[in-house]
Amino acid sequence: MPASPSTARAINDRLALRLLQHEGPLTAGQLKQLTGLSRPTVADLVERLTASGLIEMVGESGEQRRGPNARLYGIVGNRAYLAALDVRTEGVSVLVSDLVGRVLAEASVPIDGDSGTGPAVEQAVALVERAAKEAGAEHLHTVCVGAPGLIDPATGELRDTTGLPAWHRRLVAALHERLPDTRIVAENETNLAALAERRDGAAHDRDTFVLLWLGMGIGAAVVLDGMLRRGASGGAGEIGFLPVPGTRGFPSATDCEGGFHSLAGAGAVLELARECRVLEAGRAEGNSAAEVVRWAVAELGGIGVGGDAGVDAGGECDTGAAGGGVDAGGDPDASADAGRPDPTRDTGPRNASAARFLDALADRLALGVASVVALLDPGCVVLGGEVGQAGGDELAVRVAERIVRMSPLPAEVRPSVLGGAAVLRGALLTAQDGAQDELFG
Repeated sequence: MPASPSTARAINDRLALRLLQHEGPLTAGQLKQLTGLSRPTVADLVERLTASGLIEMVGESGEQRRGPNARLYGIVGNRAYLAALDVRTEGVSVLVSDLVGRVLAEASVPIDGDSGTGPAVEQAVALVERAAKEAGAEHLHTVCVGAPGLIDPATGELRDTTGLPAWHRRLVAALHERLPDTRIVAENETNLAALAERRDGAAHDRDTFVLLWLGMGIGAAVVLDGMLRRGASGGAGEIGFLPVPGTRGFPSATDCEGGFHSLAGAGAVLELARECRVLEAGRAEGNSAAEVVRWAVAELGGIGVGGDAGVDAGGECDTGAAGGGVDAGGDPDASADAGRPDPTRDTGPRNASAARFLDALADRLALGVASVVALLDPGCVVLGGEVGQAGGDELAVRVAERIVRMSPLPAEVRPSVLGGAAVLRGALLTAQDGAQDELFG
């Protein structure tokens, strides 16, 4: 049965709006080409969507003749305003944008873990309100909160997770209370990072991949056939709890200490740097794991970072059981040859220390990556977060070499493009997609 004229118009309008969402401003001629609709039908829908306030002329195309077909049409950005939050243990970052994703305001605030749940929540909510005011947004249509921990798939709320600050869970409820007309969405930070890397970053050409988050904590996000997979309880990717060799115990239901987190979390990376003598113990507090990894990459000829990062010129690196280093083939000594820097480069003591450190770190990361590859066969693993971005190709290549020896399944290992910024970017994309779906039908 053919669609009625009103139904056909609604279908065509939604199709045009989808294209403008994902492709950006388009001319009427481009809409005709992409939709396959006739020129009069496209002209009618452009006029209809413009009259309804959904789209507007935003410029002209320089590639076509001047005239009606040269006008560029885009979604009306101020039809709705959005906010994205990146909630960390030590603070909150927020950005506010319009409906097409133009960032209008950004802000962040550190939160003292000893300040108490109530004051911490008030700081975070007040930050959102101030950013919205600065952006000129009287009303926020959607707020997406990216936070560590589990998201209940039934309620969409952050679950009470041992080891995370109590104010994290209370924040979502407080946003509902203070912004009763705003749609509040919560999502795991690693999942949001994966969405951002797929849209704008290292996995832009992949429908199936796993992102391994390397930061203060450890997590993984699973994208299969273009769909983010959360698992039955929302816990897909909790790889920090994965039992691995090289730790002093086993993880428990309430504590990932003893799991993969103990080898690859930020604290473990700094401890490994001390063992490899690329970080002086007395100056460890002044360096992050990402800074140390970035220094090591710079020493081997990669992209560097200003400053010394507290390095020591010599020393050996203990990658035995206590340190957690395990070679891909089970030989703890084989890592001396794997991923060794080009012999034509400077092989001075600092350079050698940096190579030993990155080799030992790759040994550790390969345990988690190999487990993911064996279980899911994703074909691609992105080393995400600040540490994954800092390691760049130097670290990714080392991990990939170990996976070749450990698994018969092919798996490309790529460094993050977005790093820690991926969480905010993923939260903004989630808010934007949700708002546009609701507004445009």
